[in-house]
Parts: sequence; structure tokens; C-alpha cells
Amino acid sequence: MSAAWIPVLCLGVCLLLPEPAGSEGAVPIAITCFTRGLDIRKEKADVLCPGDCPLDEFSVFGNIVYASVSSVCGAAIHRGVIGNSGGPVRIYSLPGRENYSSVVANGIQSQTLSRWSASFTVTSKRLKKTPEKKAGNKDCKADIAFLIDGSFNIGQRRFNLQKNFVGKVALMLGIGTEGPHVGLVQASEHPKIEFYLKNFTSAKDVLFAIKEVGFRGGNSNTGKALKHTAQKFFTADAGVRKGIPKVVVVFIDGWPSDDIEEAGIVAREFGVNVFIVSVAKPIPEELGMVQDVAFVDKAVCRNNGFFSYHMPNWFGTTKYVKPLVQKLCAHEQMMCSKTCYNSVNIAFLIDGSSSVGDSNFRLMLEFVSNIAKTFEISDIGAKIAAVQFTYDQRTEFSFTDYSTKENVLAVIRNIRYMSGGTATGDAISFTVRNVFGPMRDSPNKNFLVIVTDGQSYDDVRGPAAAAHDAGITIFSVGVAWAPLDDLKDMASKPKESHAFFTREFTGLEPIVSDVIRGICRDFLESQQ
Repeated sequence: MSAAWIPVLCLGVCLLLPEPAGSEGAVPIAITCFTRGLDIRKEKADVLCPGDCPLDEFSVFGNIVYASVSSVCGAAIHRGVIGNSGGPVRIYSLPGRENYSSVVANGIQSQTLSRWSASFTVTSKRLKKTPEKKAGNKDCKADIAFLIDGSFNIGQRRFNLQKNFVGKVALMLGIGTEGPHVGLVQASEHPKIEFYLKNFTSAKDVLFAIKEVGFRGGNSNTGKALKHTAQKFFTADAGVRKGIPKVVVVFIDGWPSDDIEEAGIVAREFGVNVFIVSVAKPIPEELGMVQDVAFVDKAVCRNNGFFSYHMPNWFGTTKYVKPLVQKLCAHEQMMCSKTCYNSVNIAFLIDGSSSVGDSNFRLMLEFVSNIAKTFEISDIGAKIAAVQFTYDQRTEFSFTDYSTKENVLAVIRNIRYMSGGTATGDAISFTVRNVFGPMRDSPNKNFLVIVTDGQSYDDVRGPAAAAHDAGITIFSVGVAWAPLDDLKDMASKPKESHAFFTREFTGLEPIVSDVIRGICRDFLESQQ
């Protein structure tokens, strides 16, 4: 296998160096004393700093988190990762920020910098970790984003008190590789992700990173920031872990200046558990200024009291730390971790009768694929099955046959067209018995999507009613000669949102989003 190469040194001419392997035993790449963070164009890289670098000639900006214009080796010595004799260093790229602080450490005076477009942090390549950093609180597994208020509404003084409280919560959580991971987002005029879940796995590093966050000011656009966090923060690349609850703790000083209800809906759709920590609720004289006085109830995961938390002010908040941590560690209470994308079983009942034809059958399979690929298919997530029918039925694959999206989509593409008559009623009964039957103990909600182009030669009403009674929600999609009465007889209630029709097979594509939205709507309603 050929090696991947990355540009490391860009002082006039970029030098391409081998990309470090993913294993901990990879050989670090030699750099100079003055290689800057911005010269290393990689999210993570292992480098080797030379010895006897002149300490008084380093340019270092910040502490723990450094502006990317800083010397990598200078930052590593400043942080104590290596001494002046040099050594291996691991560098992680971070987003830009404001207010890099000046600190004297290990013979190096770092400088202040008001703003820079990118940052980095450094750790030991040897990865010597404390027991806490290695494991953490294994009884509290959660991926948590602290969404702090950075608006003019809170002001600089209370902003610092807020950071102190967040630091206390982070410390008590027991952050570690096998415990909770945390990141931080600041809400202001425009939301800013200060650091991601993957950036720090020890409480000490998180506390320093929180301390370094600068006050941004502007309006308290909490809804905008919550939506941004739900969509951009919780990604695999940013460090989110599979099967771990996703949590956002939203701090609101006073009230938000924008609509927060829509953001709450988006967060729930993404499987994010939203907690609201409200401080200094509006007094009666201020209520006229509040866009929606019920903003807390509309934003939280569930309006049951568990996901909302109130503190009268930012003073004397230590007593509120433990109760909030207990909530954040209550894994079984994270009701929004289950979403329509990861907690459904969807079976497709596909018409393979002679009237469809091979080219149109391919369009039907494309329709099925476009729906299936939207869901988080895995052994602990969403599951997909498919049955093709004429007068006979053929299970193309069951819910337990494939546990990856790639495999499911591949097998759908390779389904062979049967050709024959149309017995939709028998096919529904077959699917309920043979496909959904073995899944009766599954915690997922069951859906059946029927795609047909003609009238069934048998009764569909009885088998469909039996499916409904078994807890299966049916979406019926008809094409060409499919009778509307049959589609309505098969569909779940309300009929108008579960039965669809198009005259042409090319008209199936616009129905994809309708079915997906319907599945998510029905799932959310079932969770109320």
C-alpha cells in the first residue's frame, strides 16, 4: 500500500512528508524549532521536535490552546509536553478563537493575541495518561455539549461566573476516555464551537480550555446556536461515539432573543437530549420583551421537568452542580437518544408483477434505496428488510441479515425482477408473519412501505387491518393503475398522510421525502 503524504513545512515552499499511521507506534516526522501550527495541514499529526531550540526566539501565542501561528515545538515546551532536549509531540488542530492569553511557563513567555483563524493543542506522543484520563467515570457515559450564553445580555462578569460553573460541572462529571466527553459552544450573534468532544479527554485540559474561552457579545441567539450545535457538533469526525447519549446543556441568562422551538424540534430529530439551565428568569415587567414565555418547555427533550433546571443567579452556584451532574449521568432518562433515524424497523413490500416491467422495477428499487439510505442502519440502530411479491412472495432479505447501510443498499440494487400476478393481501400477511414476526421483541417501531402499480387480485383490507393491530404502521405508494381505494384500505390513519399516488414511475422520487417525514412524524408521536 502506498503511503499518504501531507504538507508539513510551508516556509516559501511546502515540504510533503509521510502521513503518520493510525497506530500509536507510528514514527513521528522531524520538524524544525520554528515550524508553526499552520504549517501542519493535518487534523492530527505526530512530529519530532529537535533539541536545543533557543527559548527566547520562540513565538508562542496562548496557553493550552495556541494560535496556529505559534511554533509547535515552542508550544510543546511551554505546555511541558517536552523539555528543551526535544522529543515526539502529537498536535491536534482546533478552531480559531478570540483572546489567546499570555502565560509564563517552562522558560517561555507566551504572548497575547486578540484573535486568530485557527488553533492547535499539543500532547505527549508517548500518551502517558493519568488513571482519570484513561478511564473516567464509566457509570456516566454521555457526549455533552455545553452551550453557554455569550451575549451582551449576560455581560462579561456573569459570563466568567458562568464559565466557572461549567468548569465545576465538567470536573464532577468524571471526564475520561470511557466516561463522559464534553465540548463547548458559545451562543451570541453567531454561534461558535470553541472545542469539540474529541479535543480533550481529561478534566484538567477541559478546565483550561474553558478558562481560555473569550466573551463574544451580541444578541443571545440561542435558537440559532442550538440548531447549529445539533447539526454540526455531533458528528463522527468531531468525536461523537456510537451508542452514547448526545446531550446539549443550554445556559440561558434571562431569555433568548430568537425562536428556540424550531431548534428544539431539530435537536430531537437528531437524537439530541436538550437540557435548559435558566438563570434569572424574566420578572413580570420584562415578560412583554420575551418572544415566547414558554421557551423552556418547547426546547427541552421532554416537557416533564427532568430536562429543565433553574438557578436564581450566578452567585453561590456550587450547590447546584451535583444535582445537574446526576441528571446528565442518568442514561436511562435520555429519552431523545432514540430517534426516527436509529430506532425503526422498515420493511419494503415491492410489487414484482408483469405490469411493472424491468426498467420501472429499477425505478422502484431506486425509490426504496433513497428511503433506506436516510436511516442509521446498524446492529443497534435502524433495520431494513425487503419482500418482493407477485402471486408468490420472496423475502429478499430480513431485518437481521445486514447491519450496515452499505450492505443493505448493495443488496437492494441486486434484487432480481420476478414478474407474475398481483396478490398484495397475501404478501402483507406473509410479511407480517415472516419478517415482522421474529422481531416481536425489538424495541424499534415497525413500519411497512408497500409499493405497487396495480389492483390486487385478493383482499387487502383484512391483512392490512391485522398488520395495524400488530403495531405496524403502513405507508402505501401506488403507481399507474393502482386503485386509490386499495391504497387507502392498506394505509394507516390518517389515510391522507399515509397513502400516496403517482401516474408515472418517475414520480416516485418526490414521494421519498414525504414517506421519510411521515415515518419521523409517526415515531415522534409514538414517543409522547
